[in-house]
Amino acid sequence: MPEFIQQLPALLGVIIGALGSYVAITRGDRIRFRREQAARWEERRLAVYTEYARVLRQTVSLTYRVAAHLGNDPHPHPLSPEAAVPHFTQAAEARDPAGEALLMLGAPDVVDEARAWVLLVIRMERFLREDTHDPEAWGALLERQRAAREAYYAAVRRDLALPPGHPGRWPVTVPPADAQAQ
Repeated sequence: MPEFIQQLPALLGVIIGALGSYVAITRGDRIRFRREQAARWEERRLAVYTEYARVLRQTVSLTYRVAAHLGNDPHPHPLSPEAAVPHFTQAAEARDPAGEALLMLGAPDVVDEARAWVLLVIRMERFLREDTHDPEAWGALLERQRAAREAYYAAVRRDLALPPGHPGRWPVTVPPADAQAQ
């Protein structure tokens, strides 16, 4: 028995060391799991945010083309309102599931900015359905849509802790043909 008592401190040290190792490994695994899970959800949110922007931009591009047909926009590929109807329908059908995914996974401020953006896009569609010929009003509507898009992207960047990005505004003027030759 005295030999056991002499070895008891060493035995207790081994037991305490094993428990400490177990706790440290378990805690490290738990932290790593949470970090990996957060990264997966962040990747998923980025995919949802990107898809929503893509389907909304599809509608915006269509509005540019129809506006060009009505004489409101300088887009080089005009599209008649009648020819645009199936494209608008397809874009709206793609927007609904993207919007649902955004509602499910998006941060509240991103969803609010997405709503503001889509309402302006819908207003653009309504402007065109009324066959309005008013380039100044169209330009103002475009400017508001671009500001809403910027606000959406800024909210996405804040949610994902990304650095500020480019506002996406640059002149789309085509240089004269003689300037291109130089």
